[in-house]
Amino acid sequence: MRFLARTGFAVSGLLHILIGFIAISVALGSGREADQTGALGQLASTPGGVFVLWTITVGLAALGVWLILGAFLVSTGDPKKRTSRIVSEVAKGAFYLVVAGTAFTFARGSSTSTASRSRNASAGLLAAPGGPAIVMLFGLIVFGIGIFFVAKGASRRFTRDIRVPTGPSSTAVISLGVFGYVATGVSLGVVGVLFAIAAFTFDPSKATGLDSGLKTLATLPFGQVILIIVGAGFIAYGLYGFARARLARL
Repeated sequence: MRFLARTGFAVSGLLHILIGFIAISVALGSGREADQTGALGQLASTPGGVFVLWTITVGLAALGVWLILGAFLVSTGDPKKRTSRIVSEVAKGAFYLVVAGTAFTFARGSSTSTASRSRNASAGLLAAPGGPAIVMLFGLIVFGIGIFFVAKGASRRFTRDIRVPTGPSSTAVISLGVFGYVATGVSLGVVGVLFAIAAFTFDPSKATGLDSGLKTLATLPFGQVILIIVGAGFIAYGLYGFARARLARL
């Protein structure tokens, strides 16, 4: 399980690198989906991509299970810290399991669109009693996660998750982590804001996930430059994922 969990960090890094390159291509005029769907679709279209997709499926599923089990098995003296850890680790584990399920769909030869699924789900919620409040709450949660990522990167708290190497490699790993966490947090923050706007305006087309968030960045003043920087940040986070695969405290 430790080996598979480390594989999960590595394949997560690969997905973030692909998303980063897609985001940069979107900034330069491409119309591809800049999210997990776009990255998995790109893998599916390459020779040997099916093998990589199955590796991603197994690795992310194992990582998700590891995080969920670890949330309940690792004890701490402070009940509040224990509860916070359980919520955090279970949420991360569930996310990896969802992405593993999407990779499984592509590995079997099918395809899916994260943006369309998110839009359809948002439309259903917005039409239901109390639905706009739920969508608004989800947007605020995603925005909060984005703030958490930015803070974790800027404060270098992510170094608690790894065995920090010594020498020049230490500087490289920490720099990749800082840049990667901050850029990922910014993109998640934009996604959260879009979900909140969708709830406020009853417009499900706004709530289409990471792809919509990154493409919204491109429409801002100097948006092309901002999106290229964010894309580079995703690549940095992906490279940090490769380092974390080896250095993670498991």
